[in-house]
Amino acid sequence: MTPILEKIVSHKRLEVLSSEQAISSQQLKDSMYYHRETFSAKSALRFGGIIAEHKRKSPSKKSINLSRPLVDTIDRYARGGASAISVLTDTQFFGGSLTDLALARASCSLPIIRKDFIISTYQIDEAKAYGADFILLIAAILSPNQIQEFTAYAHALGLEVLLEVHDKEELLTNKNCPVDLVGVNHRNLKTFETNLDLGIELLPEIDKNQIAVAESGIHTKKSLKKLWKAGFKGFLIGESIMKHEAPEVLLAQWNNCLK
Repeated sequence: MTPILEKIVSHKRLEVLSSEQAISSQQLKDSMYYHRETFSAKSALRFGGIIAEHKRKSPSKKSINLSRPLVDTIDRYARGGASAISVLTDTQFFGGSLTDLALARASCSLPIIRKDFIISTYQIDEAKAYGADFILLIAAILSPNQIQEFTAYAHALGLEVLLEVHDKEELLTNKNCPVDLVGVNHRNLKTFETNLDLGIELLPEIDKNQIAVAESGIHTKKSLKKLWKAGFKGFLIGESIMKHEAPEVLLAQWNNCLK
């Protein structure tokens, strides 16, 4: 695990402990959204589509867009033709919250992923309670056994799972885990540089029954087309559209590349 991930996970453990003390799992299970029928991201992305991300900041970008209201952003994403929505719920490092997730859920009927550093089944209960349809599991911070356990727990709640990998070892180690989507993060977590060729290299190793998702480094139509032609079906894009003054226009233009 890289130093930045160690720092984030260490803080996340304390955060989860505090949350469990404030709101019990049973209270989460009593919430309105916990019992709703979820939308399928796998179905939404089957023929290609963009997962548009709401992200205010990141460890590498201290400010992406802090001014536009979340509801306005989600509405623009939907009008631009996004197939799904990604909502960062980490507060300390990404400026998000579970309130953001609930607002996004109330604002649209697209599949929504809770994007966070999930290290506990409690967080999966939170995801369901606040309106998520699928969750992110990060191979770099979890053991294969944890990924299996969390995937089974999410599936039992009707949630789908996007497993994020950063290299071939992480992908092959979790080859037999029945996740619904596999995301290749092109960002090197040590240097923060991106390399789109990594995704193209790993793509043949992704099970054909899983949706292959390209993550990070997609800043131009050229890069999107490159990954689409290689065989990716999903494209998780945050910074490029989040900072754009008219994300609905940019999304519509980029969606035309997926035809």
